[in-house]
Amino acid sequence: MSLNRRNFLRGAGVALALPWLESLAVAGPVASATPKRFLSVYHPDGVGLPLKSDPAWKDWSWFPRGGEKDFELTKVLDVLEPLRSEITIYSGLSHPAARKVHGHSNADQYLTGANIGGDGPYKNSISVDQVIAEHAGEFTRHASLVMSTNGGIGGPRGAQTQSYNREGRPIPAMNKPKQIFDTLFVTSGKDAHARLARSKSALDLLIENTRSLEKSLSKQDQQTLKQYLDAVRDTEVKLAKAQKWIDTPIPTIDTSKLNLQATPEEARLYFQTMYELIYLAFLSDSTRVATFQLGRENGEGPHDLLSKAVGLNGAHGLTHAVKQPDGWKNLGTYNRYQAEAFGVFVQRLKETPEPTGHGNMLDNTFAMHGSASSSFHLSRNYPIISAGGKNLGFTNGRYLKFGTGNEDNQAGAGIDTDAGWQSDAKVQEEALALLFTTLLQRFGVETDSFAGITGTLNRV
Repeated sequence: MSLNRRNFLRGAGVALALPWLESLAVAGPVASATPKRFLSVYHPDGVGLPLKSDPAWKDWSWFPRGGEKDFELTKVLDVLEPLRSEITIYSGLSHPAARKVHGHSNADQYLTGANIGGDGPYKNSISVDQVIAEHAGEFTRHASLVMSTNGGIGGPRGAQTQSYNREGRPIPAMNKPKQIFDTLFVTSGKDAHARLARSKSALDLLIENTRSLEKSLSKQDQQTLKQYLDAVRDTEVKLAKAQKWIDTPIPTIDTSKLNLQATPEEARLYFQTMYELIYLAFLSDSTRVATFQLGRENGEGPHDLLSKAVGLNGAHGLTHAVKQPDGWKNLGTYNRYQAEAFGVFVQRLKETPEPTGHGNMLDNTFAMHGSASSSFHLSRNYPIISAGGKNLGFTNGRYLKFGTGNEDNQAGAGIDTDAGWQSDAKVQEEALALLFTTLLQRFGVETDSFAGITGTLNRV
């Protein structure tokens, strides 16, 4: 009997997806291509950028010093030194539409680049992760995994999710480890077929009834109905996908490193568990696309507890206290922990051989970690790290500076008031959308633009 990616070993209550095995391959079609994976981790509130004249600049400024390959990491990022050859650090990138948007309102744009403005009417667009999910999602049970510490969607310009669908609507994020685990790895029960059939029947009737109303409605009501039907279509797509995968066994995985009851109050445990869930989702090929938002901009909530991981209180308040004693150090220490947690995840991927035999999992994964703010409330010069992607054509071990006029990252440095974001930019930056288009092309998406900006980012 031939075996493929969706065959399973069963025994003692365990069902594990088999990797591609050369010894079990049979003549005929070539084994499925090695998965290409994408992860974006977003942290709110930006990073520490003290002035060069400040004693804190030497140790606690986020961006490295030096050139493309001979860069030196400060204390904020030196936890990534063991992974130096696997990471790239970027400066001088941002979304043009966001450069004069207050830092409390910019997270919505990070993966979309949409011109949502700082107030007034709101319209977002599809996020880059969801473009990749549209391309690769048919190969996995879940098109994407959307996670955040706060959960749900938040509100316009106060996103609690990084992911937006083709209509620009936010995709609700999951924030409870047990909920995420059950979604990925727990079956729906013996009555799944019947419940799915009932849902499909009810949905068909709903669509038929609502469409019959359209001709008799005012233009405003027609627009409301359109938005409603868009949401219904989302459900229809999910049901179709559920039908496709309902007879495929869900793999059981090693849960020894999980604590599914962890909450942000147990900050380190929560970080570890959420990253472990992403790792297991990738390892089991349950999905190839994931986003994880470490809190929303400007708000109190679960994410504000994450700085407890380093013995500090109030993550958001750290950015407002940089001029107080040890202020830059405190913010830098929290940024350092964020980088450390990301590094542990990256190292895990590096240590895991790719099931298809093509390198390790990191070689086939492009993992981003970044924010839509640099200095205080400033939606410019995004602090971004990427890791992996060697088999996607990315060359790491570099610090890439883009734009002109801010080679030392001092534009906007040292500020702790709103004077920064309200001022006109005096330096030139490249559009982050250029990196996203490059990324999409390497994932096999045929496009030459993203967020209305044409072209790719050179040197990556």
